[in-house]
Amino acid sequence: MSYNILILGSGGRESAIAAKLSQSPLAANIFIAPGNGGTCLYGTNLPQVKPTDFATVDLAVKEHNINLIIPGSEDSLVAGIKDHFADNKDILVLGPSKEGAQLEGSKKFAKAFMSRHNIPTARYQSFNASTVEEGCKFLETLNPPYVLKADGLAAGKGVLIIDSLEEAKDSLRQMLGGMFGAASDNVVIEEYLSGIECSVFVLTDGNGGYRILPVAKDYKRIGEGDKGPNTGGMGAVSPVAFADEEFMKKVEDRIIRPTVNGLRAENIQYCGFIFLGLMRTIHGDPYVIEYNVRMGDPETEVVMLRIADDLLPAAVAAASGDLAEVPLRTDPRAATTVMMVAGGYPGSYKKGDQITIAESVLAMESCVLYHAGTKRDAEGVVVTAGGRVIAASAMAPTVSEALAMSYKMVDGVSFDGKYFRRDIGQDLLNWGK
Repeated sequence: MSYNILILGSGGRESAIAAKLSQSPLAANIFIAPGNGGTCLYGTNLPQVKPTDFATVDLAVKEHNINLIIPGSEDSLVAGIKDHFADNKDILVLGPSKEGAQLEGSKKFAKAFMSRHNIPTARYQSFNASTVEEGCKFLETLNPPYVLKADGLAAGKGVLIIDSLEEAKDSLRQMLGGMFGAASDNVVIEEYLSGIECSVFVLTDGNGGYRILPVAKDYKRIGEGDKGPNTGGMGAVSPVAFADEEFMKKVEDRIIRPTVNGLRAENIQYCGFIFLGLMRTIHGDPYVIEYNVRMGDPETEVVMLRIADDLLPAAVAAASGDLAEVPLRTDPRAATTVMMVAGGYPGSYKKGDQITIAESVLAMESCVLYHAGTKRDAEGVVVTAGGRVIAASAMAPTVSEALAMSYKMVDGVSFDGKYFRRDIGQDLLNWGK
């Protein structure tokens, strides 16, 4: 059977998913809604479709005979797109139900789920406007820095890490007073975990079957040396030196299996991707920082490169509830991505600057430019259209070789105000030496 696939989203993650699926002989047609200036290389953009406007999604599904929907970001999942198509047996949706999507949509829900299933995570409590003073007292029981998380989705800005107790109390009051709108009607305060982070991705079928995808590490801060404000991600590396066999066995035994089994035990419909944001402590133990209910960005730009098998059969099997016999092997080579961003990001930045790509970059083997914040103008010229503009991704036998190729690609891409970090992956090159 062949598939007409609708990918919902417009970023680098959706570019990487579209590129991977375009390699499958089972992919009849790929549509990306709304897409960006580069996704048209792998399928057809549907700029009129908004992922959270299900009426426009319905029209696209009917017009293009879609039989597989892959939501890229969390928004449509939290809004209930899986439930929206639940009665249509001809359409598979690779993603959890609205209830399952609360693993990302509600920090309070996620922490309570972890508590019920003994999944290691930081000590926490949840508070609302009526219990703000109790929240301040709980802060006094913790050591700095203090971690405050808006319960709901806040466009990646709802987490505060604060060194001062009094500032943390003031921030708690501000959050519960509407700092992030309805997203911070409830605030989770949790103990700060010290260690090094990585991203583990799982594809699950909702019936106990799962596959662990390549592990990645992303770099969130705008400045080199992990300085400055958080961004959506400035680059990523896979594999991750410290996520060795011993560590990953702990992850599978203590986190992945209890999560998959816990969802099933609670009758929460959950097929699709689970993103585990993990902290590896100084003792080598994994703790869950957060769940996401979709692939990460920019990690997807390296994870997709390292999946050795055709992804589409596994995606269909997961969405159908039976992953048992479908392989999903990992390529032993390393993959890296370096994100080029607009000047001023993550603050204010320009849009509409022309992007020039050298022919030598396009000819590089085992390399790909994943468009993120780009679009094509009326003349078909690719211009900037977002903060994170384009990701230079490469594969090579080692991380250092892949990074050299990524940076060579970066040198061949030009647009006004281009900025990138020069230290992506450097912290991993000497790990354990």
